[in-house]
Amino acid sequence: MKWHSFRLRITLLSVILAGSALVGFGLVSWFQIYQTKLARLDDQIKSHLLRESSAPRPLDHWESYEFALPSFFSVDSQAKIALLVLDVDGNVLFQSTSWPSDLDRAGLFPPQDPFRPPPRFPPPKEGSQYPYPPPREEEEFPPGPPPPPPEEGLFPPSESRRERPQFRDENRHENRPEKHLNKLSPLVKRHTKTGIWRVGGVTSPFIQIAIAVSFTELEHEMSAISNIFLISVPSVLIVVAIAAWFLSERALKPIRKVTATLQRVTAKGLDQRIPISAVDVEFLEQIEVFNQMMERLERSFQQASRFSADAAHELKTPLAILQGELERTLQQADSGSELQQNLSNLLDEVRRLGSIVRKLLLLSLADAGQMRLYKVEIDLSELLATLAEDIELLAPHLTVHLQIQPGLRVKGDRDLLIQVLQNLITNAVKYNLASGWVRVEAQCKELMVSVTVSNSSHDLPVRDRERIFNRFHRGDSAHNRHIEGLGLGLSLSREIARAHGGELKLDSTPLGQTAFTLRLTGFTGRLKKSKV
Repeated sequence: MKWHSFRLRITLLSVILAGSALVGFGLVSWFQIYQTKLARLDDQIKSHLLRESSAPRPLDHWESYEFALPSFFSVDSQAKIALLVLDVDGNVLFQSTSWPSDLDRAGLFPPQDPFRPPPRFPPPKEGSQYPYPPPREEEEFPPGPPPPPPEEGLFPPSESRRERPQFRDENRHENRPEKHLNKLSPLVKRHTKTGIWRVGGVTSPFIQIAIAVSFTELEHEMSAISNIFLISVPSVLIVVAIAAWFLSERALKPIRKVTATLQRVTAKGLDQRIPISAVDVEFLEQIEVFNQMMERLERSFQQASRFSADAAHELKTPLAILQGELERTLQQADSGSELQQNLSNLLDEVRRLGSIVRKLLLLSLADAGQMRLYKVEIDLSELLATLAEDIELLAPHLTVHLQIQPGLRVKGDRDLLIQVLQNLITNAVKYNLASGWVRVEAQCKELMVSVTVSNSSHDLPVRDRERIFNRFHRGDSAHNRHIEGLGLGLSLSREIARAHGGELKLDSTPLGQTAFTLRLTGFTGRLKKSKV
């Protein structure tokens, strides 16, 4: 598959766009999930700090509270959470064994409100569990005599049965410690030797508390989410690539129809058109332009083919008459006279023109797909052997090598096939070296008869190899008038081969050699042992 394939570019573009969208969505989602989990952790830390600092606690409370912290924060180890409790003077009341030793306390505890100092209490009594005296209990007074019942008719019946409202003075215990506001410090991220911690602190009128939670659990959760994205994104991209590949195939279906139609376009198939009934709107204009182009091409080709056929046909009769008159006049001229020499030259030119006309007529028929073939069974091995004998008569200075498999029989037009083989052998003799060689090989492979005629020659330029089957084209060395040729033989030979369902091509050979291979279908002979 070439990289400049349109289907491949569409697939890659789809994968890149989908991949960019998925990666962007994954990054944003990962960040949002991380921020949500971090905010939830911060809320948990703040909730526990405010709750535990709202009232004095006994010293043994902190040990049991530390033991319960992992379940509160959904961590699986005591080492992943730490607790630090200080009094208002900064003395350590409790510290977890997992508290990082290199964790700086600076900034963990906010300062007390300078405008409202906390109450000071005397030291606790010996043996007391509370570092501060508990809040003062409500003073109880002995019950007094019940109030006298209301006089009859003084209040409405409903009011006499209604309970009188009770009023309390909310400011009676303004100096109680729990009435003072607790101050939370901003939660921070601290790096220590034991890892990364999320730390928060609170300061109350009677205690300072700090809770540190390891980022290990959060990192594990985010790592699991990252792994999910790493697995799901490539899987989705594979699905997108497969879908884009098949969708591009479907999108290119009209283009493939055009290609298939172009492949069927030959001299017999210039009437090919693409139906526009089931064509998508995006390709409708292109298909219409293509059909119009095919219509103009068919009309132009028919006109050119008709002109060539008519011209060749009209010239055939006058040339035949001219040739006959020249031959008769040549016979009447004095032997060895200048008139006889001039008439002989004119007769050669007329014969040359006659050959051109005949070949042009055949080519016009081949272009129109109207070349008639009178097929008979031909012994190709015997025919090649006969033509090879002519080489020894025409060019005795050349070495002839024959490798013809006996029993090669094909069905075809005998005269046309003889014309093809004679043209190949004649070219091998004409365009050969002074002491060169000619090799003729014939064999059958997979019911296809292959005839190869090769010869020693001058190096054939690349530009001549590409144009060697063009009509009226002759190589530079062939412009010499001493080498006869019209530049139509190879073009006509290839058309005859194609009319027989075969092909004629120029082979790739080493320098100093030229080889043509004729392939024909319709093998009817029986294979025998090769003869060299």
